[in-house]
Amino acid sequence: MAAIVSAHAYLVDVEVEKERTDAVQAFLKQETVFVEIRTDDGRTGVGYSYTIGTGGRSVLAMLREHLLPRLPGQDAAAVERVWFDLFASTRATTVGAITSLALAAVDTALWDLRCLRADEPLWKVAGGFRREVPLYDTEGGWLHLSTEELVSGALASQAAGWHGVKLKVGKPSAGQDLARLRAVRDAVGPGLDIMVDANQSMTHAEARRRAAAFEPLDLAWFEEPLPADDVAGHVLLARSTSIPVAVGESLYSVAQFREYLAQGAASIVQVDAARVGGITPWLKVAHLAEAFNVQVCPHFLMELHVSLAAAVPNGRCVEHIPQLRAITDGQLEITDGHAVAPDRPGLGIAWDRDAIDDRRVA
Repeated sequence: MAAIVSAHAYLVDVEVEKERTDAVQAFLKQETVFVEIRTDDGRTGVGYSYTIGTGGRSVLAMLREHLLPRLPGQDAAAVERVWFDLFASTRATTVGAITSLALAAVDTALWDLRCLRADEPLWKVAGGFRREVPLYDTEGGWLHLSTEELVSGALASQAAGWHGVKLKVGKPSAGQDLARLRAVRDAVGPGLDIMVDANQSMTHAEARRRAAAFEPLDLAWFEEPLPADDVAGHVLLARSTSIPVAVGESLYSVAQFREYLAQGAASIVQVDAARVGGITPWLKVAHLAEAFNVQVCPHFLMELHVSLAAAVPNGRCVEHIPQLRAITDGQLEITDGHAVAPDRPGLGIAWDRDAIDDRRVA
């Protein structure tokens, strides 16, 4: 038994590296919630979660007032039991974003400890399927960028050997979206995957209309076309288009993914380890998707998700949005268009303690 002797949480604001906009919002900053858990064998596990600008203090309050006081004395190696205990203690606020984000910060710290005790990297401890995962870029596809900038970014990704690019859609007219997408497809040819992301901005009727317009462009997927709680709408859309429908970044429990998969509403699963409650439920979602013969392309958090996508057989790709460089030493290793999972024990993220302390929120 590795008994937990202490746990504390703190909030760090990390500036965005560049302007990021989509059809419904702008990414203003990353509120990064850290949890550190110390055990009686002298080890400390570091976990984290995030928001894109709002709610970070609420996550921190959930941790400090409700979750962390339950940890001392528990066995850090019993990750499933700890997760379930914390989840069960917050029934009144589950399933919900604040609780899931708080659970994730604890769970990732426990997995960090698990890997440190095993002296193995996360990608191996979580499954060890492979070490390298194809990479696609989102940084060159934000909605405010001009068509010329989208083309330039896609060509740069293609020249670097990356497997695809994701472009934001949701301009006022379908014609505007279509012209931008067509320009990129004409520039890169048929050999590069192009994904589109509407960020839940459309009605079913509008999403169906735009999907029909997009079909000749051979898109790899149509991401979050509708509000995430409209499962029925996604079912109808998936039946009406040949473009795979991708969902997951705005789902906060394993059961929500089950509903999408069982009803044929998702062809690509984009489970986010922070938003679903940590690595423990992330792996459950990935294996659930595998049972439905569906691939996993996790949302954001490339520094963590590279290891998780590498761990499972249905991990298809990793999304390139660098956001932790200001508070870490080193960068994600990229080789021949693939993200390489870190081989150091633990989560594999080299935190820069001085940079973190400089950005702590009082």
